This record gives sequence, structure tokens and C-alpha cells, in this order.
Amino acid sequence: MIRIFHRKGEEILLSTSKEDLAVLEKEKVLWIDLIEPSGEEKRAAEAFNNALIQSRAQAEEIESSSRFHEAGGLIFANTNFMSPTGSEMSMDPVSFILAPYTLTTLRELPIRSFDLLSNKIQARPELYKSGFSIFVEIMDKRVDLDADLVELISQETSQFSKRINQQDDINDEFLLDINQLQENAMVIRENVVDKQRILGNILKSDLFPDSLDKRFSIILQDITSLISHINFTFERLEYLQDTVVGIINLEQNRIMKVFTLISLLLMPATLVASFYGMNVSLPFESWPYTWICILAVMILIVAAVVFFFKKKKLM
Repeated sequence: MIRIFHRKGEEILLSTSKEDLAVLEKEKVLWIDLIEPSGEEKRAAEAFNNALIQSRAQAEEIESSSRFHEAGGLIFANTNFMSPTGSEMSMDPVSFILAPYTLTTLRELPIRSFDLLSNKIQARPELYKSGFSIFVEIMDKRVDLDADLVELISQETSQFSKRINQQDDINDEFLLDINQLQENAMVIRENVVDKQRILGNILKSDLFPDSLDKRFSIILQDITSLISHINFTFERLEYLQDTVVGIINLEQNRIMKVFTLISLLLMPATLVASFYGMNVSLPFESWPYTWICILAVMILIVAAVVFFFKKKKLM
């Protein structure tokens, strides 16, 4: 699918025909949005930009040269747009090609922020003078969504903290939930840092218009704040993880202590019972009340052991 936003007079119109790229003036085309495009649509966009569009595999590479570079008067940038899927974060790669007048985007999946922006572009055409204006708007919305994800993780962290304070279901599964939240926090931080590096490079580019410097700088400041927030949240999760591990260890130690005390309490009585259970001649074995005396001795020994443990504050 291809969507072409182009200016006509004071309006911005939407076209979904790749043939329009061959007749539209470059100065009039603001945004070419490719959504899982066909081969013909992709080649039409490449011909319009006079540049090859990276494949999905190239867009997902982590090398700096693959994430951002300039060539032939164009800026090429790749980043990932995150979205929560259950307990994990899914990563949707998006490629950007920035020309003096036109922004070209390539993505495999629908992204809600892009759809909302397309409606705003047609409703407020005076706000968008070039593809760079649209790119700044996309990144501004994306950083806001990333902030929402960070806030969501922060809220879940607070809920985990309350569960720990109430000692509610503190078990191995709870520890795995904290570990998954830590993984999500790391993914978000890596993604936000990646955006910070790409936006910093674009801001330093000679192709970037000076009129957008102030707004771009504000976005970078927001990203810096996000990184600080997610770092604090991650440190808090590490503290909660250590606390849960400590609680689980204390519970296990308490259980082992109970078993150890039971074993120690029964050990003297078991020794007496084993001694009189031997198949040899023993004192008082012919007396009819011997078993009562043996039982009494066993009870006295257990009572003495309990008294000793309590005096030493071992139980």
C-alpha cells in the first residue's frame, strides 16, 4: 500500500496511486508512506527519490551506518516503534528517507500514530511546510508514546512494590514477572537511546532546516528525561528483585529451620527407642510397665531439648 500526501494550493491531498509520483512535482509531495508495499510501489518511490529503499533486514541491523547515514542529498534513518503485546514489547522497524521537500517512510505494519497524523495533516495543512515538518511531528508523537510506555512500567513497578509490602503471593512466579518487567524496561531504554542517537545526528546535518531546530531540541530534551526515568525505574526493579529473593530465601530458611528443629527434638527420643528396640537382653525388659518408663524418658528428653532451645532463643 502507498499513501502520497501532496500539496495542492492551500490544501494537502491524499493519493493512493503510485502513478501519481511520476507526474507530481517534488516540491509538492510532502510524504510518501509505504505500508508493506508491492514491488511496483517500492520502485516508484525509489524512482521519485532517485535512491534505493532499504529492505527490512537492512532496517533491522544494529550497526550505526545502517541506522543513520547521508548520501546524495538525502538522510536515511532506521528505528523501531514499540508496542506492548501481552507481557512483552514488540518492535516494528520503520525506515525514513528525508529529502529537502519529501519524507518517505517504509513500514510493514499499521502504526496508530501514523494514521492519526495523516488525519491531522489534511485538517491542518498550514502546519506542514515540508517532509521535515512531518518527520518532527512523527518523532514528537513517538516520544510521547514512549513516555506512556515508561509510565506504564512505572505503574506496574509500584503495584509490585505494594504486593511485596503486603507479602501477597511472593513466589518464584512473582520473581519471573519482575524479571520480565526488567526486560521490557531494558528494551524501551535501548530503543529510546537509539532514537536519541539518530535524532542527534539528524539535528547536526546540514540538510536539516534551522527553523525546526528549537522543536527538535525540545524532543531531545524529552528523550533525555525519559532515559533518566527509565534508568530510575530499572534500578527500582533491581531493588524489588533483590527484596523478593531475600523474602524467598528467608521463607526457605524458616522452613528448613522448622525441619531441623523437629529432627533435633526427635533425635534423642529416637535414640532411646532404637536402643530398646534391639534384639538383646536389656534392663527392666521383663517389667510390664517398662514401655511407660521408656515413653516418660523420651518425653522428658524432648522437653529438655525444647527448654534448651528456647533459652538459647533458637525457637
